[in-house]
Amino acid sequence: MFGKARAWARRHSMVMDALTASPLALLCVVTAPMLTASRLAPDGFPQRCLVLLVSAVLVVPLLWRRRYPVQVFAIVALAAFAQWLAAFPVILGDFAVLVAMFAVASRCSTRWAVAAGLIAELGLLLAMLRWSPDVARAFPSSSVFVIAIWIAGIYLNTRRRYVESLVERAERAERERDQQARIAAAAERARIARELHDVVAHNVSVMVVQADGAAYAIDREPEQARRAVQAISSTGRQALAEMRRLVGVLRQDAGSPAEEYAPQPGVAQLDELIKQVTASGLPTRFEVSGTPRALPEGEQLAIYRIVQEALTNALKHGGPGARANVDVRYTYGEVELEISDDGRGAAAPRGEGGHGLIGMRERAAMYGGVVEAAPRPGGGFRVRARIPLGAAA
Repeated sequence: MFGKARAWARRHSMVMDALTASPLALLCVVTAPMLTASRLAPDGFPQRCLVLLVSAVLVVPLLWRRRYPVQVFAIVALAAFAQWLAAFPVILGDFAVLVAMFAVASRCSTRWAVAAGLIAELGLLLAMLRWSPDVARAFPSSSVFVIAIWIAGIYLNTRRRYVESLVERAERAERERDQQARIAAAAERARIARELHDVVAHNVSVMVVQADGAAYAIDREPEQARRAVQAISSTGRQALAEMRRLVGVLRQDAGSPAEEYAPQPGVAQLDELIKQVTASGLPTRFEVSGTPRALPEGEQLAIYRIVQEALTNALKHGGPGARANVDVRYTYGEVELEISDDGRGAAAPRGEGGHGLIGMRERAAMYGGVVEAAPRPGGGFRVRARIPLGAAA
């Protein structure tokens, strides 16, 4: 409950300043007739208006004391000094100087707080010298009252800063705790992945041995070869299950839905990708040259993702009216990819946190390939990739 009240007060600081200054303003209005009747003039009404005007000049700036404490204190102190120069008697509105001093002491640095306290003490001394018959006795007692208000402001300032530091420390500790939890989870997943890798490697080794045995015994002992093939099938299923668990551990992310296992796209799906990109607003020409070769699925996936990422960047940064070209060339020993566009992607600002080019280079490097990405001399952007044919992962 109190937390909500404090949050509301922080959001509506001017309303809170008005509420806290309203008692002083009300007292100034109520006591104005008494002050004019006893000390200023016998005719009442004009003098009451003058008292209310001076009180307003002193009290109204307090509405902004939380937002601009130093400026408000300066305005109130100057108004009080002008009142002293005009020999206008002390009124209840002069307490606004103490309220403004408290705001500076409770919200500003120590330097400003000390300056405000000294100015308030000087104003008190000037008032005593002009209107008090016994300065030696009146000033110390009144000064204690001013110092008490100043110390209360300093204490409130210190306490608020201490609470803010505690809140900041708690938030930092919470962030560090979450980070440590993520690091520990990642380390545990890596350990599990290593263990599953060993299991999968063992199963694959068993499959290789069984396959060699089946090939040796297929003519002489068909029954033994049949049992070896059955063992290969069973071990392969186990290896596939463990591999899925391994991928699930590595892709694990808190709050993410379970991924479905589906065939990954390859070179044959490039035509569909080009159609999707063209329908999205980037007309794209697709050409394949050379003699297509049979490629491993992983290598086909790398080629597909490189083309997909390059076209995504062209669609994002190319601008209106851009066109793209995708060339796939099968040469002796490697596949060459060239994805280019004539848009403004070379001059477009790069978004922070992008990993597209890094991902393309990593995918190509897995198969011994390289990726080059740079602006075109005539405008636009070009991505070139060379991947060896049938390279081992």
